[in-house]
Amino acid sequence: MSRLLNIFRLSRPLYLLLAALTYSLGAGIAHFLGKPLMSTALWLGLVGIVFAQLGMSLLVEVFRPFNEPIVQDETAADRKAVRDAVLYVSVAALASLAVIAFVLYKDRLLGSPAFLSVAVSLLVLLAYSTPPLRLVDKGFGELLLSIQIAYVDPSIAYLLQAGTYHNLVVFISTPLVLLMLAMLLALDFPSFSGDMKYERSTLLSRLGWERAIPLHNFLVLASYGFLLTGPVFGFSLRSLWPAFLTFPFALFQIYWLRNISLGARPIWPLLTANAIAVFGLTAYLLTLTFWLR
Repeated sequence: MSRLLNIFRLSRPLYLLLAALTYSLGAGIAHFLGKPLMSTALWLGLVGIVFAQLGMSLLVEVFRPFNEPIVQDETAADRKAVRDAVLYVSVAALASLAVIAFVLYKDRLLGSPAFLSVAVSLLVLLAYSTPPLRLVDKGFGELLLSIQIAYVDPSIAYLLQAGTYHNLVVFISTPLVLLMLAMLLALDFPSFSGDMKYERSTLLSRLGWERAIPLHNFLVLASYGFLLTGPVFGFSLRSLWPAFLTFPFALFQIYWLRNISLGARPIWPLLTANAIAVFGLTAYLLTLTFWLR
């Protein structure tokens, strides 16, 4: 049971949930633009991106440096058992992803644009988690994870339904990438001391607090500012305004990080919950809007 709990924790359930959410957003955009819903492609694609995200998270643990424990207070035997179990699950997830891609291709549901997006997703997955690049340990993991969840996943969902790209997908995904990058940067703060202890190179540890907080604030404000330019690109704010319901939470996040930088006592659970809510609720409200209109 403990091994299953460890695998569940290492699979990063939050990222699995966010990947499913942004995939639903991409499908919602297709629905909003009047594309007929193909349920087989929709559900197989959803399972596929969940498997891809699962593999992305677990492969990080398979290739984790030996100076970093995989589970707390582990012995050598514990580490080997967990690492082997995680390896088997990640290989099974990627194999299942390949089977799903083959089924979609065989049923003529995986056109060239969708196939290219799946290939990009696989490249991002490997560059993020496996040697020789393993960018998760070089301070670029947050950027790749943001691109995967906030851009690639909704793109795959849309392309499976529509076959060809649309500017609305890019327009919606761009601020979400910025907002998710800000979320991941905020989530780096509670683990900052542990990252320094084990010499993990996160985006925060590479930038330092002094530069990370202004960057975080810029990313948050830029994401909402980009959405405001919707009419310039031909997209009505009537379809985008629900995203701004989370703006007060975003302002609170900026305010709280500023107070921490000035010496206020951090309440990490509050900061973590608020950061997740800003991105998650924004993506959810946009998804709901596109599915209901």
